[in-house]
Amino acid sequence: MLLILTVVLIALAFEYVNGFHDTANAIATSVSTRVMTPRQAILLSTVFNLLGALAGTAVAKTIGKGLVDTNFITLNTIMCALLGGITWNLFTWWIGLPSSSSHALIGGLCGAALASAHGNWSVLHWAVFDEKKHEWTGLWPKVVAPMMIAPLTGLIVGFLIMGLLMFFLRSVRPVTVTRVFGKSQLLSAAWMSFSHGTNDAQKTMGIIELTLFTAKTKTESFNNLPTWLHFLHTPRFDIALWVKLVCALTMAAGTAAGGWRIIRTMGHHMVKMQPIHGFAAQTTAAAIIEAGTHWGIPLSTTHVISGSIMGVGASKRLNAVKWGIVGRMVWAWVLTIPITAVVAYTLLRILHSAGLA
Repeated sequence: MLLILTVVLIALAFEYVNGFHDTANAIATSVSTRVMTPRQAILLSTVFNLLGALAGTAVAKTIGKGLVDTNFITLNTIMCALLGGITWNLFTWWIGLPSSSSHALIGGLCGAALASAHGNWSVLHWAVFDEKKHEWTGLWPKVVAPMMIAPLTGLIVGFLIMGLLMFFLRSVRPVTVTRVFGKSQLLSAAWMSFSHGTNDAQKTMGIIELTLFTAKTKTESFNNLPTWLHFLHTPRFDIALWVKLVCALTMAAGTAAGGWRIIRTMGHHMVKMQPIHGFAAQTTAAAIIEAGTHWGIPLSTTHVISGSIMGVGASKRLNAVKWGIVGRMVWAWVLTIPITAVVAYTLLRILHSAGLA
């Protein structure tokens, strides 16, 4: 009973960290273009992240049962996975480097599952064809391929959208363009925040549901629950309403806390932007994330918005993008999954050695 609640609370801690770590994804461009003050941007992002988090469950189900063999998952496995993700998120936040909370969680889950299976690599679902849905699922189609494709798509689409806007508005006075897109960016920022909520909040929903499902099927803990806690019981792997609400509110609270170190990197250090650039980047990223959510793909909102900002900046001129900072970010993206996997694997092996798992 205590272990179940501990794992759920750690999952919510991850969701809170995810909220302030990834706030920059939704609001950095709005702040850097001075369309909104930081407080206004965070308030808007908080509200629409909350709404987005309540909008679906496809990504949650992918995280909860599509990436690893649940037969090897225990409560300790999930706890170590979450701690691995939290550790990496706090480190990258501290140094102001945008990285993927999604991939931190996935890497942690893979590493902990591998430790739980005593090094049996078949515990990881690399590519599995789902005959019911007639689609491929697993780490390659849902995580690895999108990790490479999503930022590249953001870069290309952002470049094209910005190019088209510049072409059609070439005869319009700059002051008019700034005024119009200053207002339009409010809409694009809201959409970006909403799409962030639909994708990112669902990841922790999936982890909490996996926790409850694991506890129900592998322990007797549920038989000893107090009456007032029987709402935790889930007869099948489905995302309960209370899980949606708690995750949505926790992410909203984290978003409200801000993430100023990363906001400075995303909004000020990569590319100097005006409202039209912010609108193009946010619209591009939001559309790509919504598409990923529809297909149950746990995209990295950090990767997508970063790629979109690069594409928009490159449409001005290639050296408008500070590629040195981009290089540091890409290294963080590449290292996120293996580092969090190693951390989670090590934590669980320590628990095994100490006889605590």
